[in-house]
Amino acid sequence: MTAPAPRQAAQPVRGLTVLYDAQCRLCRAVHFWLERQKQLVPLTFVPAGSTNARMRYPGLNHQATLEDITVIGDGGQIFSGDAAWIACLWALAKHRGLAHRLATPAGRPFARAAVLVAAKLRASLTDVGPGTGCADGACDVPAPEPYEGRREHGAKRAPRAPTGTHRF
Repeated sequence: MTAPAPRQAAQPVRGLTVLYDAQCRLCRAVHFWLERQKQLVPLTFVPAGSTNARMRYPGLNHQATLEDITVIGDGGQIFSGDAAWIACLWALAKHRGLAHRLATPAGRPFARAAVLVAAKLRASLTDVGPGTGCADGACDVPAPEPYEGRREHGAKRAPRAPTGTHRF
């Protein structure tokens, strides 16, 4: 009788690659937000379906990565959908606790619901047509239009009417 082979300890994740849809405004906005956060585990961003993604991960279904966020761990772990979002949050200093809660059986439905909402919003924000490509992985995200209802710092208020209301 032979003893079972000893289990090797799982390697800790030291980096995550996020495959995101560079044609999607929401995906680009989330990409830029993730980049600005303090990361406990480094996140690398690669446009899904790009030449870079195909060279790095030749065995991956790249069409599927364009339809759903995909995160790949440095040990070969593949996360998609709500698991990918949870992996991204887990990599961030401020949101690791939230990631742990969302990964529980009680939290998972909330993660799934958030992914469904994001998918519906994403469908309305996907760029289509010529000139929207991101062949080099650098996509332009237009700056938001200025909000006319806000005063710039130091701007004078409208004069008040005798009743205390503003005149426009």
